[in-house]
Amino acid sequence: MAEVLIFNKWPSEGIVVSDPGLERYITVKPVIVPKTGARYAGNKFYKSKITIVERLINRLMTPGHRAKKHKISSGQTTGKASTVYNIVYEAFTIIERKTKKNPVEVLVKALENAAPREEIITIEYGGARYPKAVESSPQRRVDQVLKLMAQNTYQKTFNSKKGAASALADEIIAAYQASPTSALISKKLELERQADASR
Repeated sequence: MAEVLIFNKWPSEGIVVSDPGLERYITVKPVIVPKTGARYAGNKFYKSKITIVERLINRLMTPGHRAKKHKISSGQTTGKASTVYNIVYEAFTIIERKTKKNPVEVLVKALENAAPREEIITIEYGGARYPKAVESSPQRRVDQVLKLMAQNTYQKTFNSKKGAASALADEIIAAYQASPTSALISKKLELERQADASR
């Protein structure tokens, strides 16, 4: 029986999620075309059962806005799955060329490195508001890092000659290397520092 490859090019067999908290929420099952057509929409926790590459594609199609600046993040999205599919495929090709590694494995490691473990909520006592540190649930950790990855990708291409595929590849590689220049890693460290200060 022939091996199923993601994008009919990259294997996902043998890729291990080393973070035990995220193990059940980052799925790397092999599919040729990562598009289920919202088969799992509306079912609790079922989005974590689709392959992580498809979740990245879905997030790039609906990145949302950052600080109500729609034109920077979500203003460039067309809603066409084929457009984003090609962006991710091209980004994976760039990652493979630059790192000489399987891009699916690089993506998984980047998500593990950049997923924030803690966040801050605001609680109110007698009219005064206080920040309180809380642990992030595993599914939310993956959701948050995918959202930031999509928004930073589009932010880097706004008013720039840089393409979305190149920007996405740079984001993933920087997070994979846990580089302090990575916007994802710096956001994670900032969140955890704030949470630590509000204990």
